[in-house]
Amino acid sequence: MNCQFPTVLRPLIGRNYLWRKNSSEKVVYLTFDDGPVPEVTPQVLSVLDDFNIKATFFCVGDNVNKYPELYREILLKGHSVGNHTFHHLNGFKVEHEQYLNDVEQASQLIDSRLFRPPYGKLTRREKKILEQKFQIVLWDVISYDYDRNLSPSQVLENVKHNSRNGSVILFHDSVKAKNNMLSVLPDAINFLLAKGFRFERL
Repeated sequence: MNCQFPTVLRPLIGRNYLWRKNSSEKVVYLTFDDGPVPEVTPQVLSVLDDFNIKATFFCVGDNVNKYPELYREILLKGHSVGNHTFHHLNGFKVEHEQYLNDVEQASQLIDSRLFRPPYGKLTRREKKILEQKFQIVLWDVISYDYDRNLSPSQVLENVKHNSRNGSVILFHDSVKAKNNMLSVLPDAINFLLAKGFRFERL
């Protein structure tokens, strides 16, 4: 399975999106979407602590509102955070003003210039406005950890086969992705370390 976002499509979707960084260096960027939630996020933080590496968490505002102590823990541990809207909205399925207001509502709780649209879906109009305030971040490699039709070994292979210099790797600290993600994350980190990669936050 090719889990890289096709390079040829990127200009068609958005030239100013961040897909990948530092392609000349052996650096990768772990990112986690949809948290924080008590069933998953503390376990992710524990794994990252075990390896002494930092990641970037794109947080849903409603979850930050419900679990502010988890959000504070992410920051206290030195990870970076980004805005993932307040209600995890699909930019293609809601009105323009509703979407922008939802992002702004999340901004009241999430102090960050990083923004990742849920599902990677953002209209041109929304993008034009949001990029004035945010660095819009997508991904270079998606693990598909949320796909319950995939086994942990398939999810791990997605990451191993597609990661490269500068990859922005997408996992989810969500209940839906919990089993696959927590099974795969330590092995994925070990594999990337063995390949000589270092980890940085966005």
